[in-house]
Amino acid sequence: MQLKESDEDGFGIEIVLQQGDRKAPSCVHGPTLLFEKVCKGEEKGRRFYACSACRDRKECNFFQWEDDKVSEARLLAREEENRSKMPPFTHQEYCSRFRKFLALPLGRRFCQDCQLLLLPGEWEIHASHKMSQADDITEARLSRPSLMLKPLENKKSNAQYLFADRSCHFLLDTLAKLGYRKVLCVGTPRLHELIKLRNQEGKSDPMKSLLLDIDFRYAQFYGTDEFCHYNMFNHHFFGGEAASGVLRAFLGEEDGEKVIMVSDPPFGGLVKPLAHSFSQIAETWRELQTSEGGVVEMPIVWIFPYFFEPRILECFPSFTMLDYQVDYDNHPLYKHGKTGRKQSPVRLFTNLAPRDVVLPREEGYRYSIHTHTNLTSRDIDGRVWKHCSECQKCVKPSWRHCQSCARCALPDHPCGNSPGLEGCFNCGSLKHKRRACPLKDKRRTDNKKRDSFICSMRLWTKTFYIFKDSCPSKKKERRQ
Repeated sequence: MQLKESDEDGFGIEIVLQQGDRKAPSCVHGPTLLFEKVCKGEEKGRRFYACSACRDRKECNFFQWEDDKVSEARLLAREEENRSKMPPFTHQEYCSRFRKFLALPLGRRFCQDCQLLLLPGEWEIHASHKMSQADDITEARLSRPSLMLKPLENKKSNAQYLFADRSCHFLLDTLAKLGYRKVLCVGTPRLHELIKLRNQEGKSDPMKSLLLDIDFRYAQFYGTDEFCHYNMFNHHFFGGEAASGVLRAFLGEEDGEKVIMVSDPPFGGLVKPLAHSFSQIAETWRELQTSEGGVVEMPIVWIFPYFFEPRILECFPSFTMLDYQVDYDNHPLYKHGKTGRKQSPVRLFTNLAPRDVVLPREEGYRYSIHTHTNLTSRDIDGRVWKHCSECQKCVKPSWRHCQSCARCALPDHPCGNSPGLEGCFNCGSLKHKRRACPLKDKRRTDNKKRDSFICSMRLWTKTFYIFKDSCPSKKKERRQ
């Protein structure tokens, strides 16, 4: 799987993927990412390192210019700070604690403030904290940790939104029908839970799953072969070589067990580092393939909002966006049944053949015999779509095929602009984007002069009327 380099536009900051063996400094979330600050009027920007996982300096305030010379004392202080923010127990210690917790006859306690399963010797320390009732901590409850743990919903860091049951069951049913028996769950704890629950029920063929997630709290509930503490933005395993070895062992397809990766990153995350990490996982999968003439790409399902489609396809040209709308339980807007602007914009991006992913007809999806793809049968406002034989795809009923543009569009659209060639929003040229526009700075200066002139005119007008109202002759006229 080839990863195409693409620039991340946004407020003069670009992400720079480092090549070679150069080691980046680390924060508590693992190796940092290299960014470049592009300054106005300068050909070359200045590079700096910042946290890969958090986009809020309040969550992680790491910052270092690339050309800074860091003293030994500062490095030692940074390492000490990183160690102080690590989880209180190792994964092996969490597993040992969980076995002791299950062996407790009565009085199981879960600290909601610390999000920790407590052993009897720790009850007194957490006596003033909010606790879950002992009757609520059953075996069934422990098998659904996402219902016990409080979601980390900070939009600029974890953004931990959990799949609704309907979306989770659809994904798992689809993967089972396609013959996949191993699912690599990257940031999808709900899917990982459902796989384990179905295996316990024994009503379908067993599937294996491995959860990679930055939320270390799941280490309390899963063994070292079921969960790895992982940062998907820098492909960092907090467990070191042992954890990366678990992934490598899982990606092997012994006895014909097909592997697929399902990932649900935070919506505010940068596409470029995510694609780089997924490509590294796919490369590891490819190295383990022994059959010749088989699948050349690792099957991937990337769950992300539809408006990121151009950036995802720029990194993974073989991907296709499917029309299925993914819903979340704990998101205030992206829930099933919402319409209009509150309808979920989250879609499936995958290199699976679209014809193989059959969307549920009872939810309003249908299969197009013309394009061999799944479509929503109606628009948001209820209009039925129509098929264009020249474009070879289904379009909205208000669209018409334009011979000049060789595509379907609204009847009053500006001819000559093909999709992907919008060009510069500043001057209208098709040869460059807004960011590279030579007139950008001039227009910004002209706008400032215009705004300054308008403000001056308003101030002058206001002053004039104040003077006019306070004029003695004007007051005399009013008295008469």
